[in-house]
Amino acid sequence: MHLAVFASGGGSNFQAILDAVAAGSLQATVALCVSNKASAGALVRAEEHGVPCFVLDPRAFEDPASYEAVLLSALAEHGVTHIALAGYLRRIPSGLVAAFRWRILNIHPALLPAYGGPGMYGRHVHRAVLAARDAFSGATVHFVDEEYDTGPIVLQDTVPVLPGDDAEALAARVLRLEHRLYPAALQLLSEGRIRPLGRRVLIDSTPLPTP
Repeated sequence: MHLAVFASGGGSNFQAILDAVAAGSLQATVALCVSNKASAGALVRAEEHGVPCFVLDPRAFEDPASYEAVLLSALAEHGVTHIALAGYLRRIPSGLVAAFRWRILNIHPALLPAYGGPGMYGRHVHRAVLAARDAFSGATVHFVDEEYDTGPIVLQDTVPVLPGDDAEALAARVLRLEHRLYPAALQLLSEGRIRPLGRRVLIDSTPLPTP
C-alpha cells in the first residue's frame, strides 16, 4: 500500500501513521503528504521523515476540474494507491473519490453518524457532545464517499465523557483513541480484509489473496 496522507493541521494522526509504519504494525509506504495549507504542521513532520510534500489549495483554481486534475496527477506521479485523510478540512473532489473508490479512509472524532457533516470538526464536535450531555464519545474510521462523514464505517470505539470535562480534555482523550484506531484500520485495508457491502463493512478474519 502506497499511502498519501492529506492533512490541514498539526498532523498528530499523520505522526501516528508514521510511527506505526516504523514499528512494523502498519505495512505501508507513506508516499506523499498533501495539504491545502503551506503552514500545516503535518508538512514539517513529513519533511522530518523524508516524505515528499505537496501543497495545493483548491481555492487557487478557477474550477474544480482543474484542481482535481492536478491532484490526480500528483498522486499518480508518486505511485499512490490509497489515501488517508488526517484532519484534512477540505471536501474531497468527486472525481478523486471515484478514482480511489474504497481506497480512501477518514478519521472522525465522534461516534458517527452522530456529530458528523459540514462544520463538525475539531473542538466543534467535542463542544456538541458536551452540550448534549452524552455519557460517551469516541472516534470513527470510515470510507470516504461524496458527502461529509457518510461513508461506511470501518472501525469505531468509545471513550467516556467524564465529570468536569471541557472540550480540550475530551479532545485529548478522543485523540489518544484516534492514534490507536487509525493505523489499525489502515492495516486492515492494507491486508485486503475490508469488504464494503452497501452501507456496511465486513472485516475478514484472514487477509485476502493479492490479485
